[in-house]
This record gives sequence, structure tokens and C-alpha cells, in this order.
Amino acid sequence: MTDAFGGTSDDFLSPDAVPADRDLDASLRPSTLGDFIGQPKVREQLELVLHAARARGSTPDHILLSGPPGLGKTSLAMIIASEMGAAIRITSGPALERAGDLAAMLSNLVEGDVLFIDEIHRIARPAEEMLYLAMEDFRVDVIVGKGPGATSIPLEVAPFTLVGATTRSGALTGPLRDRFGFTAHMEFYEPAELVRVLVRSATILGIDMDAEAAAEVAGRSRGTPRIANRLLRRVRDYAEVRGDGRVDVEAARAALAVYDVDELGLDRLDRAVLGALVRGFGGGPVGVSTLAVAVGEEPATVEEVCEPFLVRAGMIARTPRGRVATGAAWNHLGLQAPPDAIDQVHGVRAREETLFD
Repeated sequence: MTDAFGGTSDDFLSPDAVPADRDLDASLRPSTLGDFIGQPKVREQLELVLHAARARGSTPDHILLSGPPGLGKTSLAMIIASEMGAAIRITSGPALERAGDLAAMLSNLVEGDVLFIDEIHRIARPAEEMLYLAMEDFRVDVIVGKGPGATSIPLEVAPFTLVGATTRSGALTGPLRDRFGFTAHMEFYEPAELVRVLVRSATILGIDMDAEAAAEVAGRSRGTPRIANRLLRRVRDYAEVRGDGRVDVEAARAALAVYDVDELGLDRLDRAVLGALVRGFGGGPVGVSTLAVAVGEEPATVEEVCEPFLVRAGMIARTPRGRVATGAAWNHLGLQAPPDAIDQVHGVRAREETLFD
């Protein structure tokens, strides 16, 4: 179902970007490493890479940024270009379907440019194989013709820095992964870091928000800045329409209740999945396809949108026989957990042994 803000109700807490958010996301992006909040280890490592490259007067090594969506990979790619005083060319893996698509982009690069490929694990194999040579030797071989009469024309490429972003680093081929000089993994944010993100965003957007309200929104943002900024805008809307425009903790809680975001950051679909697992299947085990049918969703939606957070929150465990609700899931739904329910910290092995008895 499409909501009033251009997205769907089911992807309200999805970390993936939706069209309604992209223009505002651009205005909230930090422009320097000093402005970038969170990821302290990645920032320190990246600062060394960029500082050394500037001191040598060369282009930085190719950089791979991996991690869940919404944590700032695109922002870091733009910061890399900004810190190096270079232009950035942006594309995505799915857009590079043929080697010619990549060759056209590479041939237009100027020395020092940053080429950012989002979801690089989805790049087509012919384009990926062309990328190997471009990354190592800054040239590509363009094949003209077909069959025995085909000829290879070498094409020089200006020295550039490739920044690849992926949400599935394991899906990258070994040859591509090995050609990156620096690999960074982005971690989920702590609530205190998200509070800083929200305070910064509120200042940029001109939102009057107190510290307690920021902490409330941060605690429901699944450790993801993109979700935090999305919730901030919805809370602002509520405060402007049903309040005096100021975002205090009462307004934040009321707004998040309207949008079905509970105190742990679960939305309607998350609770539907937990409810089906607990009430419909006695806590499991149950396969993801069966679970998806029970909530009227596609298996991919349950597996890619809901399940990662529910597993990380300790409410669902994956076992060889299917998904199983933990004691925390039963408690969150206000139900008494059975004696053999998985303890979210200690009891996974005992529960799995019970399942196989």
C-alpha cells in the first residue's frame, strides 16, 4: 500500500532508500570526514589512506565499503571525492549490464576521478572482467566484431579510484575483491551515535527537537542513520500538524505510535511475522516460505527486510529446521514463553538439541 510520502507502508523501516527520501538525504549528507558521525575505526583508516595519497600526489587505492544498507557507504564515497578534490561519477552494479556500458564510463574519466559503483556485487560478469584490467593497469580492451574476425582495441584509462559499495560482500568474486587496496566494513550504530546524527539533521532541517525526543527516535531506528532520519521527518510532520511544531518526547512517541513503530523499532510487518511464528506455529521451527504465506508477503521481503533485524534483536533464531521464536519474542508479544523456548543469550544449542530429539 502506498503511503502519503511516496513509499510503501511495508518499507517504512526498511534501510533501503526510497524515492521520497532521496532529495532530503542529499541535503543531510556530511561533506567531510570530520562531519561524518560514527564508524570511528573506518574513519581513522580511511583518513590515513587519503592523507597518504594526498602527500604522494597520487590517487588513493581502490576502496571497498561493505555492510548493511543505510549506514553511510554512499556518503563516504562522496566524502572520498571531496577530500581528494576530485569529481565523482556514480553508477550501480545492475546498471552495468554489458562491458560496453563500463567502457563508455571509464573512457570519460579524468585523472583522479572517483568512480562509485553501488551494489557492485550485482555487476554483470563481462563488465566485471573488464574492470579487472582497468583497476590494475588503467586500460581496457574493447572487442570489436564477433567470431574469428573479432579484434581487440586497447584503450587507455586515466588513473582513477574505484569505490565499490556492497551489502553482500560474500557475493563478490575473489578476483574482484582482491583488487581493492582497502576494504572497510560498516557496523550498525549505537543509540548515542544516532542521537548525534539526529541532532545534526534536526539542525539542518530547522527542527526544534529536545534531547529526550532524539533519544526516543534513536532507540527505535534499528541502528541505522537512514531510518533515523526518515523517522525524524515523520515526527516533524506530526509535530507540525498536531502540535506546536516542537518535537518533544511526547510528540515523538505519539508520532511513532501513529506509524506503528514500537519501542524496540518493530513495525507492523515485524510484529506480524513474530505473531505468526508464535501464535500460528507455536514458536517454530517453520520455514521462511511458510512464514511469508502466513503474513501475506513474499519470502524475500520476510528474509531481507524483517528477519535481519529480528535476528539481531534476539527475537528469532535460525536453526537447521527453520526459524524459531526466542523467549524475547514471546515476551515482546505479552505471552508466556514455553519452557523449551530459546534463551536469546544462552539457550540456542539446548533448543536445537530438543528439536532433533
